[in-house]
Amino acid sequence: MLSIRKPISVSLGILCSVMVASGIAVVQKNGGAGINTARAAEDPSGAAKVDVATVISQEITEWQDYSGRLEAVDKVDVRPLVPGAIVAVHFKDGATVRKGEPLFTIDPRPFQAEVERVAARVAAARARATYAANDAARAERLLTDNAIARRDFDEKQNAAREASANLKAELAELVNARVRLSYTKIVAPVAGRVSQAELTVGNVVSSDGAAPVLTTVVSVSPIYASFSVDEQTYLHYLNRHAGAAVPVQMGLADEDGFSRTGSIASVDNHLDTQSGTIRVRARFDNADGSLLPGLYARVKVGSGESHSAMMVNPAAIGTDQAVQYVLVVDNQNRVHYRKVTLGAMHAGMRIITGGLNPGERIVINGLQRVRPNDIVNAHLVDMSASQSTEKPAA
Repeated sequence: MLSIRKPISVSLGILCSVMVASGIAVVQKNGGAGINTARAAEDPSGAAKVDVATVISQEITEWQDYSGRLEAVDKVDVRPLVPGAIVAVHFKDGATVRKGEPLFTIDPRPFQAEVERVAARVAAARARATYAANDAARAERLLTDNAIARRDFDEKQNAAREASANLKAELAELVNARVRLSYTKIVAPVAGRVSQAELTVGNVVSSDGAAPVLTTVVSVSPIYASFSVDEQTYLHYLNRHAGAAVPVQMGLADEDGFSRTGSIASVDNHLDTQSGTIRVRARFDNADGSLLPGLYARVKVGSGESHSAMMVNPAAIGTDQAVQYVLVVDNQNRVHYRKVTLGAMHAGMRIITGGLNPGERIVINGLQRVRPNDIVNAHLVDMSASQSTEKPAA
């Protein structure tokens, strides 16, 4: 009997162990959401605690950010137009000058002498023209009385016309000589800030193709911010609103925000097929002269029209390979995976163009602690209040 009962006892023990093990295996196999649901029902405090926020929906104006450089509206390399020695420099390096203000003086004496020489030739030509005109008039009176041959009369008339033409040529030479004399006084072609004097008093300059740059003058206000925009921005912001005012804001390298407001001045006439961008210029006021050509500029271009947009905190967005998603929490505090389409950034928030509905709640802090179908202990916070440093789960 003992020999029989012992195997039975062992068998029953083994059977119970198998059943228990099988039961555990079944529970484990059917775990996940079922276990979490049961645990949450029995002990709500056992659910993962996450911060959730309601999707924001409001009227906004979208902006696109770009990098560019400041450029002067007018920039002139000042070169001599006549040869000679520099006898005076009339400005200080970096000074602000008005249009027409003297910058350099080239020795004017040779050109003044040329003016006087041509003026003397003009006086002689005028005397000859006067004499020839009077002689032609006398010949015309004699011809009326048949006191002069027709041939002699024609010669007098021709001489008068030739003398008049020579006078006009000499007068033109006098104008040219005076213009060349005026070039000895080099003035600012535009109002603005002048660079340093590249050549000083005593240097001899030429006026041919190798004429040196004496200095550079750039206009101060207004000033351009030049930058390149992509094709989509051109089509969405600039091309659709052709002729309308497109808002533009600019900030410098040492600024966090955008301190200056301007407008689009010009858009290039072609798209660069290699870079896929088009050059744009925005005009900004620079009355204080603090902006200099060449400075780095952060520029953002607005759509010009406000529209309704859904926005979420960037901390709420996860990345699953090439897919962006958020975790939506329903009214039963169950988590749902939702693929979303991202738009641009606006005021620190990410615009969502597809995948969400206004009023839905999403997880913004605690993405790594929950998975789809989990029951969570949701703590409602403001969408912009999240300070989470967690990285979204992939």
